[in-house]
Amino acid sequence: MSNQAAPVLDPRSDIADLTAAIVDIESVSGNEKALADAVEAALREHAPHLEVLRDRDTVIARTHRGLPQRVLLAGHLDTVPLADNLPSTRRTRDGREELVGRGTCDMKGGVAVFLKLAVEADSAPSDLTWIFYDHEEVAAADNALTRIADEHPEYLEADFAILGEPTSAGVEGGCKGTMKLEVTARGIAAHSARDWVGDNAIHHLAPVLERLAAYEARRAVIDGLEYRECLNAVSICGGIAGNVIPDRVSAVLNYRFAPDTSLEQAEAHVREVLAGLDLEIEVTDAAGGALPGLDNDAARGFLAALGQDVPLAAKQGWTDVARFSALGTPAVNFGPGDPLLAHTDDEHVPLADLEAALAGLRRFLAA
Repeated sequence: MSNQAAPVLDPRSDIADLTAAIVDIESVSGNEKALADAVEAALREHAPHLEVLRDRDTVIARTHRGLPQRVLLAGHLDTVPLADNLPSTRRTRDGREELVGRGTCDMKGGVAVFLKLAVEADSAPSDLTWIFYDHEEVAAADNALTRIADEHPEYLEADFAILGEPTSAGVEGGCKGTMKLEVTARGIAAHSARDWVGDNAIHHLAPVLERLAAYEARRAVIDGLEYRECLNAVSICGGIAGNVIPDRVSAVLNYRFAPDTSLEQAEAHVREVLAGLDLEIEVTDAAGGALPGLDNDAARGFLAALGQDVPLAAKQGWTDVARFSALGTPAVNFGPGDPLLAHTDDEHVPLADLEAALAGLRRFLAA
């Protein structure tokens, strides 16, 4: 039995110190328990105005003041695997203070902002739901929000949702959809010294790669935001030995498509790109996107609270805003950190981003 004390989080501390404390509780997907315990304990100790619930390694905290609108703020606790980048460190680079370490950007900076505000915002103009959830960085089926939507959909009920994904403290509307497809080519196995009696399956992928290399992706402008589509081969698997002509090869394609495209349309488009080739095509994973959702009253109020100078862009990846969009809840991405730094070995967040995100949400929750 370990005598090591359980980690303690103090939401009243400086936002940079709180973020560092959260980052230093390692929580690679599947290992979120210690961080979930610390978040739960902090909320129970410092936020008596909240009902605090625990669902496996997800912590839900809610107000019940009977107000006409409910806003939900959600952030995931897990990170991708470490790259020798814990514990966190601080540095000053080009005159800018930064917190460095796994999760600083994606998205423990956002979790820290939400945890601090969950304790502070006891008289917000809307009822609030705070969700700190597990298993976001893995398969969609394992995402805690998938389970909660099935088992406790009432936890996710809201008029507007904010996901604390990294956006450099700007607003990123909606998100692109994503689809993975396995493309398989068949051939005839043979000894590599007598290739004329076989048929090399790997060579059949050449026209697939040629079409992908020449592919011109669509740029879709929706509500003034530009979503850039992408279609790429992301892995290839084939061959069993250096002296065998392979009779099977498969490639995994990833299609990222604008949120005005349905899953059926996305699959049809990929099949059209590969039309005429002798291939087997199977969709192995897919999730639809989310439209910007900036035209409702809550979203307009959020943007107004942030101010006219806040950057506004399309979310170029997939995020859980899509889940809320599917439930009929408009949602946006807003959090500290540059999304281009997510999952990188040099993952970091500027302290100025933490302060900006905190100040912007404070204004919104006090409006």
